[in-house]
Amino acid sequence: MIRNRRAVLATLGAAAVSGCTGRLRGEADGGDGGGENGDDDGGENGDDGDSDGSDGSDGDDGSDGESLAVESPTLLLNWRISGLHAPYFAAQSQGFYEEEGFESVTIESGEGSDFAAQQVALGNTEFGVSSSDQILGVNDGGLSAQAVGIVMQRSPVVVFTSREQFGEELTDPSQLAGATVGSGPGMVRQMMRGYFDATDVSDVEYVDSGFDTVQQLLSGEIDAAGGVFGDVVDARHQDAEIDVLSVHDAVPSYGHLITVGESFAEENSETVAAFLRATARGAVWADQNPEGAIDALVDAQGELEEVRENQRDKWDLMRSEYVLSDAVREEGWGWSESEPWQQTYETLDAGDFFDEPVDPDAVWTNDHLDTDDEHVGDFADLVDQ
Repeated sequence: MIRNRRAVLATLGAAAVSGCTGRLRGEADGGDGGGENGDDDGGENGDDGDSDGSDGSDGDDGSDGESLAVESPTLLLNWRISGLHAPYFAAQSQGFYEEEGFESVTIESGEGSDFAAQQVALGNTEFGVSSSDQILGVNDGGLSAQAVGIVMQRSPVVVFTSREQFGEELTDPSQLAGATVGSGPGMVRQMMRGYFDATDVSDVEYVDSGFDTVQQLLSGEIDAAGGVFGDVVDARHQDAEIDVLSVHDAVPSYGHLITVGESFAEENSETVAAFLRATARGAVWADQNPEGAIDALVDAQGELEEVRENQRDKWDLMRSEYVLSDAVREEGWGWSESEPWQQTYETLDAGDFFDEPVDPDAVWTNDHLDTDDEHVGDFADLVDQ
């Protein structure tokens, strides 16, 4: 049983990464919660000894044995392949998608969370990885992208400093009054503005640091930076002592999520449910077998071997701090609640991001989350050890 709460024409453009070929695409918007450049120092190729395929299951894959309406879907990522995408590649490499009835699932690198949301709404791809701010933005544009499973229960947006350059440990946003804070333009900056407004910090000077935010911070060109937690990992891999404030603490919002076109979900509910079951199972397996999960990423994108340690650190940070919440513990993996959507909408609306009103409760659903499946319903028990 699945528990409940609560086409426009276009062409996809240039060819993308398909399956396990892993060729990179384009530039992202820098504010999608996954804009890591993946070009920092490499790591070691290791094995934690537990990559034996065990995911804590009893062998029941949750599939009812019936053919799915869409047997070979595509998942369009928000950005280049990185440690933040471990659940999807784990599910692919371990055959969890096939066990749910899919003949294959093609995973493509993307060009931003906004692009992924647009493409699912346009019917150019079945599944996408996006974020709550971009889902709201796309729906403001007259498209109907819908969030069906939350992968990151906390916003990845952070404000961070270099201890050496800032001169002291950053522990409270009030320390940034009068500071110069750099970020890329767009929704990350607006979420950061919302954070400072919510914490009553004024006189912050915002500057556009583009895609060079980390380097400008480490060189002392800016006092602090706004970005995503993957940027923090990148900075730490350059031997910097980094202090971090989480925007989510003052402005609750969702990070990576799985999105589909609303009409696709209505017409292919079991296909969506099967995809979510397999992805949740992949997240469990990747949590229990982190080195195996990075192996799957490297198999898909060989260049990641050079930055293996960096990608492992990103996945470790994501799985330890971003995938669990009270909602997941109470309801199951992927669960949405209304408050983060409302908070995100109000924060963006304050920055005049919307041309027309958007109902934040209309862009997400829990209808396709099969909480009777152990990897969905008991997710927290399987990974919270």
